[in-house]
Amino acid sequence: MASIDSSNVFIKEFQERYEKKMREKEIEILEHWKSQLDRIIAMRPDSIASLQTQVAKIAEMMANRLKILKKG
Repeated sequence: MASIDSSNVFIKEFQERYEKKMREKEIEILEHWKSQLDRIIAMRPDSIASLQTQVAKIAEMMANRLKILKKG
């Protein structure tokens, strides 16, 4: 019986650590992309065309990152 309890405790602790790590990773990812968007805001693009170019660059960066993650 003690083995089952210790297994349950281990599983619960492992799950909590996993969820914490996932939250930390999600925060890290969101901070990265937010900083990319903040750079565009700080640039104060002259026209819609330059803004579209900057947004397209970020979209391309995101697409490349997704491609890398899906391969690995």
